[in-house]
Amino acid sequence: MRIDLASAPGDPERPNEDWLSAALPACGQGGVLVALDGVTPPAGEDGCVHGVPWFTARLGGRLTELSGSRRDMSLDRILAEAIRDTAAAHGDGCDLSHVRTPQATVVVARWDEEYVEHLVLSDSVLLLQSPAGEVTAVRDDRLDRVPREVLRSHAATDALRNAYGRADAFFTAAADPAAAGLAVTGRTPRAQVRALAALTDGAGRWTETFREGDWADCMAVLRKEGAEGLIARVRTLESDPARPSGRGKRHDDASAAYAEL
Repeated sequence: MRIDLASAPGDPERPNEDWLSAALPACGQGGVLVALDGVTPPAGEDGCVHGVPWFTARLGGRLTELSGSRRDMSLDRILAEAIRDTAAAHGDGCDLSHVRTPQATVVVARWDEEYVEHLVLSDSVLLLQSPAGEVTAVRDDRLDRVPREVLRSHAATDALRNAYGRADAFFTAAADPAAAGLAVTGRTPRAQVRALAALTDGAGRWTETFREGDWADCMAVLRKEGAEGLIARVRTLESDPARPSGRGKRHDDASAAYAEL
């Protein structure tokens, strides 16, 4: 088994708001990958005294712990529990009802000798590669369906963020455990998965924004050059002023986790 992780901040002067982790049980029969992409709020507008890196570290740590130790719990239940525990850790100094309270996209993959389970919430992506080389992208595309003109307005975006009951809403892991029930989940027989990768949208730009190749090509880069190689390619493309930047960011935190089973 090979596992490769890499993460880089979009701006070296700012903390990286992504989170990556991997866990392998002592028996060697399975593993866990977790990738979070923290949502950057306008300065001072999240109602929290801690900040996004604090949030992603605690949510990611709890997700990793529970995913590895509680095989009896489904991934959506684990995410709900991790959100609940992280919300409790905020304390009384934070306004968790604030629409921009610290939050993150989530990818969790967990495998054992029988199945590969997955959970995806918001716009990070999980890639599953079959023994024949075919790559399936597991995505939560609700944010992609929001019109670009809406995403350019903070107020309009806030109206759709975690707006339970609205058909056009999109969801992140914030302070409400109910978001876990809206994640994309499933499982695949392990025999049908040769490799998998979790990418925050900063790393997924290689395919989604810059169109350098499809997801199968992206997996080939990860296999040959590793997670650091993919991120380095993204940084080179971001530095080209002739290239589109996507969603208003020239550089973004970028994280990739790759596992060959």
